[in-house]
This record gives sequence, C-alpha cells and structure tokens, in this order.
Amino acid sequence: MAPQPPHLDPSELGNKDYWQTTYTHDLLTHDQNPTHTGTTWFTDSNASQLTLRYLLALSPPLPKASTTFLDLGTGNGEMLFLLRSSASSASGGGFTGRMLGVDYSPASVELAARVARQKGYDDDTDGAVRFREWDILREPTVENGWEGEEAGFDVVLDKGTFDAISLNEETDAAGRRVCEGYRARVVRMVKVGGRFLVTSCNWTESELREWFEGQDKDGMRGGFEFEGRVEYPKFKFGGREGQSVYGVCFRMV
Repeated sequence: MAPQPPHLDPSELGNKDYWQTTYTHDLLTHDQNPTHTGTTWFTDSNASQLTLRYLLALSPPLPKASTTFLDLGTGNGEMLFLLRSSASSASGGGFTGRMLGVDYSPASVELAARVARQKGYDDDTDGAVRFREWDILREPTVENGWEGEEAGFDVVLDKGTFDAISLNEETDAAGRRVCEGYRARVVRMVKVGGRFLVTSCNWTESELREWFEGQDKDGMRGGFEFEGRVEYPKFKFGGREGQSVYGVCFRMV
C-alpha cells in the first residue's frame, strides 16, 4: 500500500455526540412532521443518485435479486431505500437482495427504522431493509455473523463515514488516529469479487486510493484494487479544475 495522506484536523463532525444530537433532532422533527426524513449527506451533489447510476452501469450488471448491500454510517437510510425502490431503475425495478444499514448513533438507527416502516420495508416484510446500531471501529465485524453474511457483502457503501472518522482525534491502542484502522475493518466486510464504494468531500480520488488501494500488509485476505469513479461536476477556479465530491469504487481481489 502507498503511504497514507496527512491527517485532517479534528472537528466536531468526527464525534459520536455530534451525530447523536443531529439525529435526535431529526427524530423530534419527524415526530412532528413524518415527511421529514432527516439529514442526508451530499444532497447538493446528488451523490445518492449518481452512486446508483454507477452501480446500475456496471458490467456485467449486478443481479437485482441477489446482490447484498451494507451501508456504513447509514444515517437516515436514504441510500438503501433508493436502491430498494422500484422507481430506482427504468429497467426492471430496484434491488431486492439483503440490505443492512449500520450506524453508531442510536438515534440514526431509530430514524432509519421508522422511515423503513413508512415505506413498507420494515423487519416483518419480505423486502425488509434492516438497520442495526454498530460501531465500525470498536465492535466485532461481519465475520461474526450479521444476517448470515459471514463471507461479507457484495457491495459495501460509505457516503461520508470515512470523512467523519477522519475528523475524529481519538487514537487506538497503537497510538494511531482511529481512521488508520478503518480500511482493515472494511476489507473484512466485502466478499471476494465484491465492491467498496466510498464518497468523500474531504479526500480527493488520489488520496482515497492511497488510503484504500492495495494488498494488506498484515496477511488478511485480499485487498482492494481501483475499479472506477463516480463522475461529479467539475469547476474551474484560478485556472485549475477541481471538484468538491469524489466517489471511488474498489474491487476486492
């Protein structure tokens, strides 16, 4: 693996309390107005729709009936609902395989579960979209048995979660910033041949590739190779071209 980019300066957006407060407020607002479904990251960039478009364009296509999805830092669950929705594709409807959204904020999980019930995707239906409270950095991973997915998921999604973790100033037992341990956890959640798609406003494509691409040094199975990018609008400033959001897809090999 390439050397990791320099760390970001810590921010309150990297703290669990910040997100618990955010989604608690969203829950209260949802109580008063059920049409309010909470905070969605990268709405201005149309990230969810562009991510969906990317996944639908893969060749060979992802099987609609059997592809499994894990959404890390699911927030209000919006990405999974979009994938599930029959309106999400003009060619045969949405994905109907197993879907799981996880978040370390209990209020986030409660909000997503409420919205799932509204949409008819709650745990008692065949098309359930399930949500679980889970701390990606501190609790056992998928290998210990989430929904029978001991071998991992076909598609693992991260829309802003690595951004938030990168803003956390905590360190692990080895004295590293906690974001340095994120990749090793994610690798264990993706099936061989599966995909990890990360969306970021804090890291460029080249930096995301430095963080995630390559084989593991500690002998864990496989590693990530770059597969493609989600195309976002570009802008020019001072004679240079750039963009505010990057989406990068890696394949587990």
